[in-house]
Amino acid sequence: MIRVMLVDDQTLVREGVRSLLELAEDIEVAGEAPDGQTAIDRIPEIDPHVLLLDMRMPGKTGLEVMEELSANNALPPTIILTTFDDDDLLLAGIRAGAKGYLLKDVALEELLSAVRAVASGKTLVKPAVTERLMKGLGQMRTDFTSLSQPDPLTDRETEILRLMAGGYSNKEIAGALSVAEGTVKNHVSNILSKMGVRDRTRAVLKALEGGLI
Repeated sequence: MIRVMLVDDQTLVREGVRSLLELAEDIEVAGEAPDGQTAIDRIPEIDPHVLLLDMRMPGKTGLEVMEELSANNALPPTIILTTFDDDDLLLAGIRAGAKGYLLKDVALEELLSAVRAVASGKTLVKPAVTERLMKGLGQMRTDFTSLSQPDPLTDRETEILRLMAGGYSNKEIAGALSVAEGTVKNHVSNILSKMGVRDRTRAVLKALEGGLI
């Protein structure tokens, strides 16, 4: 059973998303919070597999929640709930460790698919969001020489990084490349180490910013 926590200051949004999630037999709403600080306080108790998090809330914003939890290595796999009106906020969400985005008026199948994908370790960014983010990234694209020296990614690591950007899990990458899943895990670990990042999402973002993929 996938345990989901909803964090949004709007009661109607929480009720709407919860009513959709409750239609799935493999997903349960394990807890809710109306603000960021309450979410931070309750996450250890609820221990969600997926956090559905509003970015705009009174008090602590969703971004501040992610940053505080990340600093304590306590951020669950997180999907941002957004009205899709602020590209800078979405980009900041990726930097803070979000695994995906959903519009607040999301359809049932899209919501359930997103929760299942993120719970299984995938990164989920919708094409429409990616397009808008890439416009922002184009304005801040940097020279990637720092990554290429002194320990550049191998061709295989670059190939795996591209698959990571496509939302592939380690198991799916292993299947696509006909290698053992353990081999993929080793490559991913090397990629994160070489790029100086803590997780797959940040690796993909850094690669996009630098034009590596």
